[in-house]
Amino acid sequence: MPSELQTLAFDPIDPKVALAQLPQSPAVFALYGAEAHFEPYIGRTPNLSARLARLLQPSPKHPRRLQLAGRVRRIEWRLTGSDFESLLTQFSLLEGIYGAKSLERMHLGAPAFVRFLGGNPYPRIVVTHRPSQREADWAYGPFQSRTAAERFADEALKLFLLRRCTEDLDPNPSHPGCVYSEMKMCLAPCYKGCTDERYADEAATVESFLATRGDSRLVVLRTQRDQASANLEFESAAAVHAQVQRVEAVRSLAQELVRPLSQLRAVILQASANPDEIAVFLFENARLRGPAAFSTLGMRIQNEQSGSTSLFAHPVAIEAIPEVQPEPHAPREQAAEKQDPPLSTCRGTTSVVPQMTQDEPVALAPEENPPAGSPENSPQPAKLPRGVLESRLEAALATLAEPSDASSATLRQGHLALLKRWYYRPEARRTGEIFFPDSAGHWPVKAILRGIGRVAASGLTGSTPRRRDA
Repeated sequence: MPSELQTLAFDPIDPKVALAQLPQSPAVFALYGAEAHFEPYIGRTPNLSARLARLLQPSPKHPRRLQLAGRVRRIEWRLTGSDFESLLTQFSLLEGIYGAKSLERMHLGAPAFVRFLGGNPYPRIVVTHRPSQREADWAYGPFQSRTAAERFADEALKLFLLRRCTEDLDPNPSHPGCVYSEMKMCLAPCYKGCTDERYADEAATVESFLATRGDSRLVVLRTQRDQASANLEFESAAAVHAQVQRVEAVRSLAQELVRPLSQLRAVILQASANPDEIAVFLFENARLRGPAAFSTLGMRIQNEQSGSTSLFAHPVAIEAIPEVQPEPHAPREQAAEKQDPPLSTCRGTTSVVPQMTQDEPVALAPEENPPAGSPENSPQPAKLPRGVLESRLEAALATLAEPSDASSATLRQGHLALLKRWYYRPEARRTGEIFFPDSAGHWPVKAILRGIGRVAASGLTGSTPRRRDA
C-alpha cells in the first residue's frame, strides 16, 4: 500500500539546508505555509531536488520565476516509480484538500459510456458521461472519447433492429413511425410493428452483444458459417461470413477496457521507486487501489535485449545454495545430506540452471574435480517451485482487495478518468502493463508474472515493455 509522506521543515533564511536533504528522484510533493489555512502547493516532478531548488531558492538570473521560499515552512513528499503512480498520488492529495474541485485542477473529465436503458419498457442505447451506479451492469465503457462511444453505438445499432428514437413510447397503430422503420432498420414498436416479446428478444440480444463486446454474436454466426460450409452450402456460408466481418469491424471499435462498469476489474503493473520491487495496482468497484509491492528478489528476469525468448518466457524464483565441500572419502550424496543450509534468496541472472527439487540431492561438482576458481566450483542457484511467485502475487492482490470505506463520487470519477487517460495513451508512451480477469473472474496469474518480468526488465534496460499476452 502507499507509503506515508516524508516531512521536512523548511527555513526560508537558509534554504540550502533543507534542499540538500531532498533526493534527486521522481516524486509528488506538497509545500505548506506557516498558517494552517494556507492552501498547499502540490505538484509532481521527475527530479524532486532540482524542482524544489527552482521554487525555493531565489535566483537573480531568473527574476520572473515563481518563488515560494518566503511562504513555505514545511515540505512533504512521496517517491514514485512511474507517471501513473505520480498522477494517482497527486489526485489523492488534491482530493483530500479540494474535494470535487480536484477533478478540475487535474482536468479529469467524466469518461464516456454506452448505456443500455434496460429499465425502459422498450430499451434503447444512449451515450452518457454519467452512468448510474444502480444500473452499472448496463453501462459499458470507458471509451476514449464521446466521439468514439457514439461511433461504436451507431455501428452496433446497424447490426440490430433496436429503436433509435428518444421518446417514451406509447405504441399505437396510428403512430406515423420514422425513417428507420421505413428503411426496415427498426422493429417499429411505436406503431406495433412487432410484438412486445419480439422486441424484448432483440433488446436482450443487443444487451448480450454489448456485455461481451460482440463475442455472443460472433459465436452464433461462426457456428452458422461452419455448419453451412460443412453442408456444402457455400453461398450461405459466404453470406454469413460477411456478417462475421461486419461484427468484427464493430468489435474493433471497443478496446479491451470496455466492459460493464460493475465488472470492470484490472491489475496494473508499474515500475516502483524501489528498484527491487514492482508496483501492483488493482482497479475494482470503480476505484484504484495500491500500490502493493511485489518483490523481485530471487526472481529471474528475462532479458529481451539479449535475443533470448523461449528460455526465459516464464519467470521463476531462484535460491542461492551454498557450496558444500564433500568429505574426502565420503560419497557426495552423503555430504549433501549432512548439509541443511538456511534458505536465502538472490536476484537471478540470465544463466540456465538445472531444475532441482527439495527431495533430490544437490550435486555441486562433476565427477572430476575442476580447478579452483572455475565456474563449476561457484555456487549454483536452484529453482524454487513456481508456487512461491504465484503465492507472492496472490498475497499482494489479496491485500489490495481488502474491504475499505465507501468511496465518494469524486473519487470514483477521478480514478476512472485516470485509468482511462493512462490506458488510451499511444502504446509508445504507455508504460506498464494491464491484465483483466477471465470469464470466470479469475486472474491470469502466470500471465501477470510474465508481465512483472517484462516491467522489471524494462527498468534494467530503460526501455518500454511490450505486452505479449493478456
